[in-house]
Amino acid sequence: MRPPGLPEIEAARERVYAAALRTPLVRLGVEEGPEIWLKLENLQPIGSFKIRGSANAIGLIPPEELAAGVWTASAGNMAQGVAWNARRLGVPCSVVVPETAPRLKLDAIDRLGATAVKTSVASWFEVFRTQRFDGMGGRFVHAFMDRDVMAGNGTIALELIEDLPDVDAVVVPFGGGGLACGIAAGMRALAPDVPVFASEVTGQAPFAESLRAGRAVSIPYTPSFVDGIGGPHVEPDMWELSEDLLAGSVEITLEDTARAVRRLVTRNRIVAEGAGSSSVAAALSGAVQGEKIVCIVSGGNLDPSRLATILEGGVP
Repeated sequence: MRPPGLPEIEAARERVYAAALRTPLVRLGVEEGPEIWLKLENLQPIGSFKIRGSANAIGLIPPEELAAGVWTASAGNMAQGVAWNARRLGVPCSVVVPETAPRLKLDAIDRLGATAVKTSVASWFEVFRTQRFDGMGGRFVHAFMDRDVMAGNGTIALELIEDLPDVDAVVVPFGGGGLACGIAAGMRALAPDVPVFASEVTGQAPFAESLRAGRAVSIPYTPSFVDGIGGPHVEPDMWELSEDLLAGSVEITLEDTARAVRRLVTRNRIVAEGAGSSSVAAALSGAVQGEKIVCIVSGGNLDPSRLATILEGGVP
């Protein structure tokens, strides 16, 4: 698979902005160290960047095929992105979700008029490889392994360079790799000297483990409150793209991530989910060099009970 080129990313803007916002870039409140800037994708209509890639991918489906509907596999955020755009275009939508999907995201899927079908975590991960699931009809929209989805995500890079042209590094939460690779493809075209790093949670970091092994590997996987990133492996096509486009992976702990969630709330009045806060935790760790570091706050769909636990000093 080839990454999207700059013409594809620029062309995606019209389709993306039919649904998504051009999100702000704000400074994190810190007393020392580098300037840490927050790209607030948690402010999107669905609370996540996923509205971008899904808007572009669905917008490119021929109308006669789109009429049959769309479906995806998602822990919640891509589900909302696909459901939002399906509702906007008046077509049916179904979503295969893992049995561990948080209630907040399941409620949002229902609110947007889509049908959620639960399955085991292992079966859910398998859908990303096979792109099949019994009973699903219409066009499958892959959450990350899709050039059109990555091109839509890459519009974030266009906005970053317009708003902070002297950025030194970018940190992106790494799930399947579609967000990180989409942004990195745009940055390579616009600012090739600016490194793009993945952020992952230790024990849920297949990209970091694959980098250490020099090949795509599988790892033991235990779900946590950081439900939007991590997994048992990196898909082979995404491994090749990620290894080429990304400068590395910064691993942080669940405790680091919870502290970043608290810091965003108390310093900037921003609610971010675990995945969205992982990039901030990575920047605060000191592992990323540069005077101006942009962290992609990828989403804000955090269950209130988990947020309460974190604000009280715990780790859900």
